[in-house]
Amino acid sequence: MAAKKAAKRLGKKHRQASTRPHKGKAPKSGVTTGATRIGAVDPKKRKIIATKKAKVVAEKRISKRSPEFEAKRTITGDDPEKTVGKNSAKVPQDRPMREPRRPSGRILAGPKDDDDWREAELAALQQSVVTESAASLALPLIAVCGRPNVGKSTLFNRLTGSRRSIVGDEPGITRDRIYGEIEWQNVKARLVDTGGVVPDDEALIPSEIFRQAQVALQEADAIVMVVDGRTELASPDMELARLLMKGGKPTFLAVNKMDSESMYAAAENFRRLGFKNVLPISAEHGSGIGDLLDEVFAVLPEPAEGLEIEEEPEFEPFDEEIEAAEGEEPVRVRTQRTHGEYESRETKVAIIGRPNVGKSTLLNALTETDRAIVSPIAGTTRDAVDEIVEKKGHIFRFVDTAGIRKKGKTKMMAEKLSVIMARKHLEAADVSLLVIDAQEGVTNIDANIGGYAHESGRSVIIVINKWDLVTTARTDGKPAADQKAYAQQVRDALKYLDYAPLLFISAGPETGGPKAIEQVFAKVELVARERRKRVSTGMMNKFLDKVDFQRASVPMNKRVKIYYMTQAQVAPPTFVLFTDRDIKMHFSFERFLANQIREAFGFIGSPIWFKIRARNKKKVEE
Repeated sequence: MAAKKAAKRLGKKHRQASTRPHKGKAPKSGVTTGATRIGAVDPKKRKIIATKKAKVVAEKRISKRSPEFEAKRTITGDDPEKTVGKNSAKVPQDRPMREPRRPSGRILAGPKDDDDWREAELAALQQSVVTESAASLALPLIAVCGRPNVGKSTLFNRLTGSRRSIVGDEPGITRDRIYGEIEWQNVKARLVDTGGVVPDDEALIPSEIFRQAQVALQEADAIVMVVDGRTELASPDMELARLLMKGGKPTFLAVNKMDSESMYAAAENFRRLGFKNVLPISAEHGSGIGDLLDEVFAVLPEPAEGLEIEEEPEFEPFDEEIEAAEGEEPVRVRTQRTHGEYESRETKVAIIGRPNVGKSTLLNALTETDRAIVSPIAGTTRDAVDEIVEKKGHIFRFVDTAGIRKKGKTKMMAEKLSVIMARKHLEAADVSLLVIDAQEGVTNIDANIGGYAHESGRSVIIVINKWDLVTTARTDGKPAADQKAYAQQVRDALKYLDYAPLLFISAGPETGGPKAIEQVFAKVELVARERRKRVSTGMMNKFLDKVDFQRASVPMNKRVKIYYMTQAQVAPPTFVLFTDRDIKMHFSFERFLANQIREAFGFIGSPIWFKIRARNKKKVEE
């Protein structure tokens, strides 16, 4: 009876607790953490023990991965720091580990990628976008050749005094022919850098590199074969030497990477290739370059007659008097005269776009040659490839750039550098051809690339390539695409490029015709001419009197009164607006004014820039 009263006094909740055993039953065993049982401790300490238990369970769920796995590097038995474990047979040793899939929308570039991109941007600052002039086509040509990774591009940059060719530790970076100019003892010549030649390799890219190198060797008046002096002779060296000996042209063997005079004796071992002229050099440090150039220039022929290109005159800034309102003094504005005001003798056109949209195919179609390597492999083009075309008295320089892609899609340093250099070549051009794949339509990266051209002030022509694959040559059974509806979709996706002309072509050799290529030339010439158009100040003021600014949808606090305006610069056309307030122009007002200017004066394919100059700004400051 006393026991029942005691149990009743304990309370129902405490009496049924799992930590207090009932009569006739064994106590419930708690979960152990080490040597302690939860059921045998004070209730106040249960929370602490439960937290420790949860931590132990969480640690067991974390998989133990090696640093090599986290770095996505395969562990092999050749690694001196790591040994292959028992489960190493499950990991294929002949291919890298597959990276886990990342959901779309996340940032693909990690911290290590950011460091690599910063390093690539620093390297791009030293790279050059200077190309050979049209007048240099009559100069004698020197070809630099050799197997991959022997220092050909380093020698090319040393001889031309520029960073035109991309240099890296990865073999096979250079693929297309890269041309430059060289001057030695007041004598000028042309220089061409070729890709690494492996004559026996029948793969697509190496065979195309070999074909490009053969074209350069046939054009050359003298040949410099480069070998690596720190390694033994390889079969590609011997095969290439045999081919050059059959050609019968003056050939010089440059034994590269001879960084000190003590290594010069080792260069004599390469005489067994059969060359008479063997010269030890160091392309990186510049030793032995003078002796090599002395012998090469001694056998070059006299320059032939070629294109006669007059140098464009340089004009100093001039002051232009602007008509002012009644009772006010005329204002003199210092404007910049550029070469665009006058007849330009060369138009530089950059072909830009994503990888594998047909940029190199378009270059070959425009130049009617096999200037660039074309393959279905994305990212084939590394260095920018340029070619000069003369059409109806006008000279065009077309530059095929590397495909611009997302940061997370580029792995090697050479690919990162090629993407950055593509943007630099775009900024050095007059007109850009934005190539879009008709099958895939306008993607986000296409819009970003178009934004690069728009923000840099380049004139833009949108080229929808592979149009035949969605019309006459369509194989998916769907009806042919409607050109008008497709054009509207492109305009909706690229609203900021509403001023850019739109072309539908097929640049392939089987499907492309001369009519489509003539359309490209006609549009490029039109856009280049509109880009360099100048409108007088009197015409601009008459234009202002006719514009109804009340139609512009601009907030009242952002409205400005324009007294007069003038065109201060061409290429791209830049206008200076003299207003009553010094505030940033509202984007809708800027768009309205640009559209009114285009309706009155044209400026097809070129962005229009504005600069604000307040009339009472100086008075306020005083």
